[in-house]
Amino acid sequence: MSSPVEDLFEKLIDFDKSSGKPIYIQVSEQVINLIQRGYLLKGATLPGTRVLSHLLQVHRNTAVAIYDELASQGWVEILPNRGTFVLVPEQRTAKITAPTQQLDQAYTYAQKTGFSFQTSFHLASTAQFTNARYTVNDGRPDLRLHPTHQFSRWYSAAMKRKTLVSKWNRTRETVHSNFENQLCNYLNATRGFHIKPSNLINTRNTDMSLYIVSQLLIKPKDVVLVGRLSNYESNMIFQQVGASIKTIPVDQDGIDVDYIRNHFEKDNIRCVYVCAQRDYPTTKTLSAERRLKLLQLAKEFGFAIIEDDYDYDFQFEGSAMLPMASADVNGMVIYLGKLGQSLFPSFQTGFVVAPKNLISEAKNYLELLDKQGDLIQEQMLAELISEGEIHKLIKKNTIVYKQRRDALCQYLKRYFGDALKWDIPTGGLAIWLEFKSHISLVKLAEEAEKQDLFLPKTILYQDIETCAIRFGFGHLNEVEIEEVVKVLRRVYDNIIV
Repeated sequence: MSSPVEDLFEKLIDFDKSSGKPIYIQVSEQVINLIQRGYLLKGATLPGTRVLSHLLQVHRNTAVAIYDELASQGWVEILPNRGTFVLVPEQRTAKITAPTQQLDQAYTYAQKTGFSFQTSFHLASTAQFTNARYTVNDGRPDLRLHPTHQFSRWYSAAMKRKTLVSKWNRTRETVHSNFENQLCNYLNATRGFHIKPSNLINTRNTDMSLYIVSQLLIKPKDVVLVGRLSNYESNMIFQQVGASIKTIPVDQDGIDVDYIRNHFEKDNIRCVYVCAQRDYPTTKTLSAERRLKLLQLAKEFGFAIIEDDYDYDFQFEGSAMLPMASADVNGMVIYLGKLGQSLFPSFQTGFVVAPKNLISEAKNYLELLDKQGDLIQEQMLAELISEGEIHKLIKKNTIVYKQRRDALCQYLKRYFGDALKWDIPTGGLAIWLEFKSHISLVKLAEEAEKQDLFLPKTILYQDIETCAIRFGFGHLNEVEIEEVVKVLRRVYDNIIV
């Protein structure tokens, strides 16, 4: 004859084999619910695993997993050769009795602090949300090109490396890791560096890299020079550390180095932030002549150069110009970059290349911000570099992005004609589009969203001299690009009338 507990299990326990949630989790949650509701009392004996597997029509290993899950959470006690018994976990925290005049608020959470603190206007989020079908960003890769199936195998293999556990248990690396050595070799091969692992650190992303560098380099009221139209995220970081940001003109050859010499004095500049490969947002490349001038001026005036090479890997025409840091013999350049931009964000990493003494200090900051790191990511990236997979993936995706760039230029010419002007960039995932007629870009964005096209405010650049959009195309395929350009043209026509 079945016991009352067996009858209870047979009548009240149910599960869905097609659900994504494992059966043992589904059943254990229902058993916990029975205990909480008083159907199963403390000390009650539960059916053995063989009986349970028969009752539920599941494999005995699943029945064992159910009881193991309940035991791990403290709901049952498994006694060898005796059975499995219900426990009721004791409430280990006591409620604090509230004053009688605040009984109605005793167990709600406060919406505001009872103390003052310093808010940061500079770090206010620029994120915008939309339900529009299409979105234009500032030039990010298409995650649909990520080789998901290959990476699932590589990631699984990396997790199984026995050396990972020993690395996590080690308090401090006494030698440079395999990833640091591989990253060093990769940068030397692709960017013309002659660095050692002691000249670099890897971070979660370039924003973290710049934040760490700014903490080391900049004090309140220090002068930081940026392009007249510059990267809003980097400006937020500079403003947060109290820098005095000054802008310098940008033309077809990049930032105007002569302007720096003519308008600033020696020892009055802390650093110059520059995207030498492709200026952000205009995509203009800093010419070789101006690179040499800037390196010479940095030594003469005593300022640091922060070279942000945010999309070095995406080069379509010819060879990418080597970073200024590769020709820096005086230790004036701090180089920021990314690795794995063609991968899911969780597999991407940022890095800083600089003289050893600065890297040593930067590691101290990184230890505070990200002590744990991501050893699985590093293990996998090291293997992808070593086996040449990163290089092959970049080459493969670069062909796709070049086709998308060409398609965008073709559709812009077809649908806009002379209403827009742009230069075809030799690389990167964005085009700088300038409207010949000054229109309200805010109005353009509002009307575009009504037609399922979202233009975030961070890609709109408008002042007395400028009416332009940094149009990122990398995340759109050729069909999507044409549809976006057609919508943009319809909206433009509505506004220009």
